[in-house]
Amino acid sequence: MDLRQAVAITAVVIAPFASAQEADNWKGETELGVLITSGNTEETNIKGRLGLIHEVETWRNTGEFRTNYSETDDETTAEKYLAALETDYKFAENQYWFLRGSYEDDRFSGYDFESSVTTGYGNRVWTSGERSFLDLSVGGGYRYNKLETVNAQGEDAEEEAIARLAGQFDYALSENSLFRQKLSTEIGLDENNTVTESETSLQANVVGNLSMKAAFRVKHLSDPPAGSENTDTETSLSLIYGF
Repeated sequence: MDLRQAVAITAVVIAPFASAQEADNWKGETELGVLITSGNTEETNIKGRLGLIHEVETWRNTGEFRTNYSETDDETTAEKYLAALETDYKFAENQYWFLRGSYEDDRFSGYDFESSVTTGYGNRVWTSGERSFLDLSVGGGYRYNKLETVNAQGEDAEEEAIARLAGQFDYALSENSLFRQKLSTEIGLDENNTVTESETSLQANVVGNLSMKAAFRVKHLSDPPAGSENTDTETSLSLIYGF
């Protein structure tokens, strides 16, 4: 295993535990979406997600784990797994320093896996009540992506320093509904390969801790592996259970 890859993976693993000293402050939600059709076309789509957050006065730890699987007529058409972990040190009321790691395994992306570790400055520039806010962050780090096949230069991996810009906007439309927009871009400083991701979602409470969520996700690579598309999109409808 490449030393830089090991450092990135280690950072991903330890980030959410850097200061998780008060276990009673954890919150989370599980998300599941399933679509099964039969007849002329047999199709199965399964989407799962686990989100966790731990927050105290000076620290905020978040974790997200996602999976997406699709099968049509007994042939796998999508298979993706992702883990993203972040720890934030809040050195002022609305300002924080973050350490973030991510790992993604997408069977149809042209990569064996994609990974990155970044650190930088964040600011909660606007808040309203307990559920509405705008977070903006900027930082830098390192990307290591393992290719399925060697590229034109005879290399089996892409690795470079990156700059990261990100934002999250949450707006409580009512006591029972929430609009969320996430946007991030990681810019390669050597090869200038830019990865941009966006997720737009609307979540509404159904009963108790159960909610329904509609989401649209886009991932765009400026320079994808040979034979792969620049842009992936995903539209989903799922149920969420909060705890």
